Amino acid sequence: MEKLDLKKTRKALFTASHNRFAPIMVPQVSYLMVDGHGDPNIASEYKRAVESLYATAYTIKFSCKTQGEDFVVAPLEGLWSAPDPESFTARRKDEWDWTMMIMVPDHVNEETFLAARTRAREKLGTLSESLRLESLEEGLCLQALHLGSYDNEGPLLASLHSDIMPSGGYDFAGRHHEVYLSDPRKTLPEKLKTVIRQPVRSRASSPPH
Repeated sequence: MEKLDLKKTRKALFTASHNRFAPIMVPQVSYLMVDGHGDPNIASEYKRAVESLYATAYTIKFSCKTQGEDFVVAPLEGLWSAPDPESFTARRKDEWDWTMMIMVPDHVNEETFLAARTRAREKLGTLSESLRLESLEEGLCLQALHLGSYDNEGPLLASLHSDIMPSGGYDFAGRHHEVYLSDPRKTLPEKLKTVIRQPVRSRASSPPH
């Protein structure tokens, strides 16, 4: 049985040029999602969120496999926001709101998700309350690849916010998005690969203030 690999079938969403932002159109995609707040390095709810996502994703995978629809569990992703966008360039992590996510195939429906969530809860004992299946359509985005520690993303984001977006006539149109291509438990910080994505809209098409 051939496994569906979303990193291959939706390659454009998992690849980008190193330190060079380029436009991309992102279609509607289905995700498992969990919301939270605070520094992911120390917030206990972040650890529980990631455990909840992976436990549910693998339960869905095994359920689909029995029906001949096996797939590779996709990388962890995250949506990030804060009242002050400079929180990201300054790395003031205690101010961050986040939604951690794992992409799932389009054929995964609410019924499959709810059954998997019940089994994952039985296994872990508890799951993040906000765990859900939800679709996201980001549309026009600017996307680049960051190589290195997460804490070294600041200069690339500063360039995006202060130079690339203003010079291209873009406004923010969604939350800062990261796709984690590397496992930080097995990868040296300087070799971590992260796709950075920012939904945008042209100022010409932005509604008047």
